[in-house]
Amino acid sequence: MKLSMLLKDVETLSVFGETEVERVTDKDSEISENTLFVCVDGKRIDGHSLAQRAIEKGAVAVVTDRDLGVAKQVIVKNTREAFAIIASNFYGNPSKKLKLIGITGTNGKTSTCHYVRGVLEALGIKCGIIGTVENSAGEETEKTGLTTPEPMELHRLLSLMAENGCEYCVVEASSQALSQKRVYGLHFCAAAITNITPEHLDYHGNMASYTEAKLKLFENSDFACVNFDDSIVTENIDKIKCRTFTYSAVSDNADYTAKNVKLDENGVRYELVGIDCISRMRLSQLGEMTLYNSLCSASLLINLGFDPDEISKALSEAKPVRGRAESVSVPAPFRVIIDYAHTPDGIENILKTVRAVTKGKIITVFGCGGDRDKTKRPIMGEIVSRLCDTAVVTSDNPRTENPLLIINDILCGMEKSKARLAVIENRAEAIHYALSCAKKGDTVLLAGKGHEEYQIIGTQKIPFDERKIIREYFEKG
Repeated sequence: MKLSMLLKDVETLSVFGETEVERVTDKDSEISENTLFVCVDGKRIDGHSLAQRAIEKGAVAVVTDRDLGVAKQVIVKNTREAFAIIASNFYGNPSKKLKLIGITGTNGKTSTCHYVRGVLEALGIKCGIIGTVENSAGEETEKTGLTTPEPMELHRLLSLMAENGCEYCVVEASSQALSQKRVYGLHFCAAAITNITPEHLDYHGNMASYTEAKLKLFENSDFACVNFDDSIVTENIDKIKCRTFTYSAVSDNADYTAKNVKLDENGVRYELVGIDCISRMRLSQLGEMTLYNSLCSASLLINLGFDPDEISKALSEAKPVRGRAESVSVPAPFRVIIDYAHTPDGIENILKTVRAVTKGKIITVFGCGGDRDKTKRPIMGEIVSRLCDTAVVTSDNPRTENPLLIINDILCGMEKSKARLAVIENRAEAIHYALSCAKKGDTVLLAGKGHEEYQIIGTQKIPFDERKIIREYFEKG
């Protein structure tokens, strides 16, 4: 593809020579002959420092936001914005062939995306999905890396969806992706925010910056559906410039309200009362988060013009999302649940959900990720020690941190714990221990890993599927 075609709609600040480009990347390891290298200032390294090296390795040009004094440089106003546009141009602007729905928020993004996709497909509408659990382009499903992929991967997936005849695509938009402009230039026909609670503060620095990143999703959206019960969302609702609709489980002042709510071991039931509609909702998934995620999904879809009763029927048939309040079948008189909860708000929500359906005791296995926000560790420890009966503190994804130091950070919040406490660094052993403690009527909650089938130890992904660990326990008898 011609360089001029790739740079179409990019604000360039320098002249450049025409050349043929076969590959676009911001990664030093991917540079080869006929590559366009985009200098991105990343967390570990500033790509601008690699510009000369890129030319020496065969790059036909480098995109930079400053004069580096190197040959073949294209100076632009913002390299991250330019990268997103270039990626779109490289794949033929596939987003223009799709209707995009964006979902952001601290918790609930994945489930809400899957509910929306499930309803659309139940109505015979082909829909792709980009998110934490999977990237699906219709017939083709791929495992994910980042919740929201980087520009080249993102537009490759959108291109695949367009080729496969998808009409819609539901996109999980993470705060990092929004702040790094990975979805820059995309137009969303609908968008939603599920909630805002502390997360990724190691990256964003403070809640104000984190919130600001989330709100970027609505800068190019036709309308937004927002959680009226979330205080941070409502405090910032005036900053959302597109049309806004609200949903609530408690307030009649919202556009869409859940009435006659019943949460029990059979799932969630309520009446959705909205703008010119009343519809009965019934879902087999457990908990208050299911209530809110389905409310969000229904609000979005109703405002896209779909029939509330058809939405209700499709949601009643929705399949559970892997690793989200996922019940694991075991040959025992107790319940085992796997959940992705890895934030204070997330773990409190799942523990309250579990408590509502547990006659006996709750035994929780959990840890915290390494190289991530350390401030949440003691907070999560305190929540678990307060809301469960036995807490088994273990390793999550330690990454390059010492697992025992992470565990010690967690234990700082458990000094006044009334729960029985065990510390077992090896996560498989911790799971086996928790299962051995369970009696009739109890629930064993495995929190933090969810859909993941690996542990990140050092810089390596080690195969680790909690479902397999559970099976091994019962097979050994």
